[in-house]
Amino acid sequence: MKLLILGATGPTGRHVIDLALRSGDSVTTFVRNPAALGDLTDKVTVVTGDATSHRDIAAAAVEHDAIVSALGRGNSVRADGLFTRASAAVIGAAKEVGVSRLVWLSSFGVGCTFDESSTTQKAIYRTLLRSIYADKEIADERIRSSGLDWTVVYPTRLTHGPAKGAYSAGDRLPMKGNPTISRADVAAFMHQAVHGSEWIHRSPVITD
Repeated sequence: MKLLILGATGPTGRHVIDLALRSGDSVTTFVRNPAALGDLTDKVTVVTGDATSHRDIAAAAVEHDAIVSALGRGNSVRADGLFTRASAAVIGAAKEVGVSRLVWLSSFGVGCTFDESSTTQKAIYRTLLRSIYADKEIADERIRSSGLDWTVVYPTRLTHGPAKGAYSAGDRLPMKGNPTISRADVAAFMHQAVHGSEWIHRSPVITD
């Protein structure tokens, strides 16, 4: 499978790349700073561009089978419109070049998943993450109405721990406290999802 990966230099994106390469996928990384790929540079096709630019993404996505977005804001709690602008660019570019499959990383607590969150989670989402989650909600709804073969993934709090290979995934999951899931397991789920049809037009929640 020929994959275009956005957010490739981020911690989740790097896991997606590793899994894709191990499974024999052809990988194109879409990055702002190619040097951040380190030793992966010789193993993937590297495209430098702006994830909020329709033109840049369209040029990179030609002749690909799917787009996987692991875009994030790092340690920032300000969205600055990243997800709304990137979603518009990705949707437009995908339609222009004929790529129908999109797996998009969001966050548990965004949109309707807020109602399923625990009291502890709600307190965090209403305060610290309010700006980012508002931006992500617009992006997610835009993707769901795009007409693409989308999957919007909602992981609980991300950690840098190793993959456990065992986690819960479903359209609705009950929450207690502030559950977590490793970025490695999230990447494994996303990679599995892009290769199958089970999660097309669904918004799975995933957690340990």
